[in-house]
Amino acid sequence: MQLPSPSQVLLPLANTLRRHPKRVTATLAALLLGTGVTAFGVAPMAPDAADLPVRQVLEAVEALPTQGQTDSLSDFRFKLFRTESTRSSDTADSLLKRLNIDDSAAAAFLRSDANSRNLLAGRAGKNVTVEASDSQQLLKLSMRWPTDDETMFKRLVVERGAAGFTSRIETAPYVAAARLSSGSIQTSLFAATDDARIPDGVAVQIAEIFSSDIDFRRALRKGDRFNVVYESLEADGEPLRTGRVLSAEFVNAGKPYQAMWFQPPGADATGAANKGGYYTLDGQSLRRAYLSSPVEFSRISSGFSMRFHPILQKWRAHLGTDFASPTGTPARTVGDGVVEFSGVQNGYGNVVFVKHRNGHETVYAHLSKLLVQKGQNVSQGQTIGLVGSTGWATGPHLHFEFRVNGTQQDPMTIAKQSETIPVSTAAMPAFKQLAAGVKTQLLAASTITQTRAE
Repeated sequence: MQLPSPSQVLLPLANTLRRHPKRVTATLAALLLGTGVTAFGVAPMAPDAADLPVRQVLEAVEALPTQGQTDSLSDFRFKLFRTESTRSSDTADSLLKRLNIDDSAAAAFLRSDANSRNLLAGRAGKNVTVEASDSQQLLKLSMRWPTDDETMFKRLVVERGAAGFTSRIETAPYVAAARLSSGSIQTSLFAATDDARIPDGVAVQIAEIFSSDIDFRRALRKGDRFNVVYESLEADGEPLRTGRVLSAEFVNAGKPYQAMWFQPPGADATGAANKGGYYTLDGQSLRRAYLSSPVEFSRISSGFSMRFHPILQKWRAHLGTDFASPTGTPARTVGDGVVEFSGVQNGYGNVVFVKHRNGHETVYAHLSKLLVQKGQNVSQGQTIGLVGSTGWATGPHLHFEFRVNGTQQDPMTIAKQSETIPVSTAAMPAFKQLAAGVKTQLLAASTITQTRAE
């Protein structure tokens, strides 16, 4: 049997609805009302709450013992900890007040105790940590500061005991922690490291490490960038001084330069420990026969070029480099050699001439003090005098010349051309293992600026 199509069923219903709308509506209402009545009829009948019996239940409740807890709370004491940096205008009273310490006995002890005078002696900015009672009485005070020993720091400890305050000064070793950072050059290297919160000591090391390849005084470009991993020497978790740069990468004018610190394992032929140094990641030493600068990285006043001489009042070839530095800045020899002359000479003022091999000679002029004598052997980086303004100089600076067979040459060019020494074959396996980790560290350092920006 064939079933009717949907249109065959719906069409008669639609016609009926148009012809008899009132009848259909009444039919639907009756159906709905009938359904409601049916639902009402089958609903269960609950008893009225007012007819239910009422019963009252009484039960004694015993109080819990609280006196012990109250006594314990009355005897409870808590300690407060706070850290502040010293100021140049501080006294013992003002420092304790900033630390929220209200303790006249503690202030009197700090004023009279010889050890405690280290708190406010010397430079300001030392971090002082205190432990205090809830009544603002000093229980313990500690402060750390660096010493001339690069491996150790000193710690002042003041403690309150039953008989009053005592103090002691302790010596402890630093704990080295590696820190990663990066930056981008906008104006200068120091401005970039300041923005990245990198210590100045690290900036100086970066300039020294790459000095033979990059002229940080004249060749930096906006957009140059660097990544660095360096040691932070910490005392009880507080960074006190900067350690060594462990690895670094500098991109100058689009060209990348990489370096890592490596100390070969074992000892040399004399039994002394092998000296460490900086190498490229493929094993070439960055230590060359000559440094590119006789002073640590500093502002330069003029380069290897023609200039108007400020004393002679005429244009003449300036066959050297002037390093503007404060009086007393150490001047160092750029390479191993022998002092050929140390004394006063014409417009040079106090000057040192150092003779190197292969007909090379360096000149260090306008010194305020001479620290070497004629015939003395000197090694690369050794201080030979102090910057000054003797001779024909209008202000404190170091005039430096590099001569090859008596002819002045650009010292930066000479430094770049000087030879390098690769990692020894015996030390190469250890070097390669370390270099693999350095690549990962520098990659991680490069993401820091991006993360900070995000």
